[in-house]
Amino acid sequence: MENTEANKATGTITRGDFIKKAAIATAGFYIVPRFVLGGKGYTAPSDKLYIAAIGCGGEAENDIHHFATAPKKNAVIAFLCDVDDRQAAPRRKEFAKAPFYHDWRELFDKQHKNFDAVTVAIPDHNHALVGLSAMQLKKHLYLQKPLTHDIYEARILTQASKKYQVVTQMGDQGASCDGMRTMREWFEAGLIGDIEKVYCWTDRPVWPQGIQWPKASPPIPKELKWDLWLGTARQTNYIDNLVPFNWRGWWEFGTGALGDMGCHIMGPPFKLLGLGYPTEVSGSASTVYSGIFKEGIYPESGPVSSSIKFKFKQQNGKGLDLHWMDGGITPERLAELDPALNMNEALGDFPGENDFEGCTLFIGTKGKVSCGWGGSHPRLLPLALNKDINIPKKYPRVPGGMDGHWWQWVDASIAGYGKMEVDSPFEGYAGPLTETVLIGNLLLRTFNLREKIKRNDPVYGNMEGYKFSGRYTGLKWDGENMKITNFEPANQYIRRTYRQGWGELKL
Repeated sequence: MENTEANKATGTITRGDFIKKAAIATAGFYIVPRFVLGGKGYTAPSDKLYIAAIGCGGEAENDIHHFATAPKKNAVIAFLCDVDDRQAAPRRKEFAKAPFYHDWRELFDKQHKNFDAVTVAIPDHNHALVGLSAMQLKKHLYLQKPLTHDIYEARILTQASKKYQVVTQMGDQGASCDGMRTMREWFEAGLIGDIEKVYCWTDRPVWPQGIQWPKASPPIPKELKWDLWLGTARQTNYIDNLVPFNWRGWWEFGTGALGDMGCHIMGPPFKLLGLGYPTEVSGSASTVYSGIFKEGIYPESGPVSSSIKFKFKQQNGKGLDLHWMDGGITPERLAELDPALNMNEALGDFPGENDFEGCTLFIGTKGKVSCGWGGSHPRLLPLALNKDINIPKKYPRVPGGMDGHWWQWVDASIAGYGKMEVDSPFEGYAGPLTETVLIGNLLLRTFNLREKIKRNDPVYGNMEGYKFSGRYTGLKWDGENMKITNFEPANQYIRRTYRQGWGELKL
């Protein structure tokens, strides 16, 4: 499983190493977490949650801020960890008493007795290993969306959350917004009838995609621990415009437009309609050309745009088509909208904020409902109907709305596993949702599977080209067994092999 000799040579601390050491390690430190004070099974609602933050910049900054400013003042940022000193510097200054580490494995090994929970906001390819390792140490876990880079990883983390009995929450804060409860009340009141179709679209990617892997190998910035940043990914040279954000567009590290916004925008239908695994996925993606009849094939990068259809069987036995679109593609314009209205703003904007990042549109037998990303600000169509809505509030709102998404995880973690609900637990929601999102990426990666052929063009004569056997077909998905049943080559994208020295993902 783990290459011991390679680990000794490189100084790598594997998951197995630190879990073994954790059993005998002792630590003298100014923090004494609640579970150490109270012993096994101890819970004290008035106590504080001591958190180790893996990742300090970007979305991690937002997560850390919300925990540190929880209204009950019941969360402490106890440790900081980041592989990039540039990203870490502001948080290290802000939380000067929190010891800092570059390597999360060293942090877990040395300080596991001194924190209760872990928050993770790092590039997608390292989510699963850090998350599983935290749960194996019985630490509650807040993990940014998408939960994982691979479908297999999402399944393992879902199973782990139950096995190790820790409180888990995915970072899709829209799941806690008032709009999710409002739409549930509208649906149950029969305002739009039976839902037959759902459209989900986003402005992503807002980073370069559909491009060739750069040939230049610039020097690694002195502030960046490149080997630690790579983590589970294959060994590769550093490239410009990768850190800290544009890694999202490369399949080796990121999960593209779907990974960035899919959990936010597909989350409302998944939660409100109780969707399970899709049964089939199909679609198309943009192509780019580097010459006449010469397609530019860049399998390392996600496409410029895509349109994907997921087929579901609903709990009522009826079928549902969920359409995903990105890169500027939108559904057909609705007849209910005034021609002068910007459709994205009308259906998915955050009112007063001029903020469009995505939209979800439900098509029912009696009407239509749209909302912004995460289920925020739902609205009936035609828009004039919204002034006359009089549906009683049936479900309690999360205090703080979207902000409360972070705070409810803190409260639930202090209370203990199974004592309080959270909105995005891995089991039953975030794990299956992440798998579904990543099935879309499996389709997109299958889109570039090819074999070289020769053909005769009536104008240009004999030409060399490619046959793309994975394009413009439907892939049948066996969700229970995590397998494409009608096109075996697609299954290579369900699970990847970690780089030597980083072990493998096992419960």
